[in-house]
Amino acid sequence: MSNARTVPAPTDSMLATLYAGADLMDAYAIALSADATDDIEQLTRAVFALPAGWTRILMRIRDTVMAPMGVKTSAAIARGGDHERIDFFPVLDRSPRELVMGEDDRHLDFRTSALIRDVAGGEGRELVATTVVHCHNMLGRTYLAVITPFHRVIVKSYLTRAAQRGWPVGR
Repeated sequence: MSNARTVPAPTDSMLATLYAGADLMDAYAIALSADATDDIEQLTRAVFALPAGWTRILMRIRDTVMAPMGVKTSAAIARGGDHERIDFFPVLDRSPRELVMGEDDRHLDFRTSALIRDVAGGEGRELVATTVVHCHNMLGRTYLAVITPFHRVIVKSYLTRAAQRGWPVGR
């Protein structure tokens, strides 16, 4: 069983145009099993739709602290707009191999991508989760400084948990 690992942000991602000037940009990859589906939505749901209980607790704390400052809560994000959602994340764009989720708020804009790619040397496939954040003001930069260590642990945890549960099959 592999764990998620830090990788360079993929240059072939739909998010690549957002990398310049980003206040946060990171990417993590995990191996896909040989029989894992090629359906990017199924894979993205396997990663993001079943978070661990401790991440839900952290989101409640985040929502409680940030709501009085006018920052959208996860519930408000989930209720907003006409977008399809995975957990509370609005789906903004997709291709056969990548799905982009995100939200714009007064303090920052974030985008998260799940991308299927071949491993260099033809050694199988992996799923890469990339996050890009652009802050608008001091609140956004302060918020980002506080949550970045948690973000890194959470994203790696999401990927590793999905692999441990087993990828949706479909190849």
